[in-house]
Amino acid sequence: MAGYSDVQKAVRVEKFRIWFAWVCGGFVGFGVAKATKDVHIVSVITQLLFVGLGILATVAAVRMTNALNRKAEAARRDVLGDDFPG
Repeated sequence: MAGYSDVQKAVRVEKFRIWFAWVCGGFVGFGVAKATKDVHIVSVITQLLFVGLGILATVAAVRMTNALNRKAEAARRDVLGDDFPG
């Protein structure tokens, strides 16, 4: 079994990847929305699409981050021998 330090490092890297991908997706969405701003109906559709996808991506990123936090907490409890929740 991996030690707490290894799990903590892996969790930190995965969190960075999750949120880096989220930021990159936001920049891509912003670029597409900006590029289509002069085509009115396409602009409205892309803006609505990216707002919806942005909300879904944010929810997914938060859920993944929370799952990683739970994994790190379980590893900490294994190492320290804590049996108390919280």
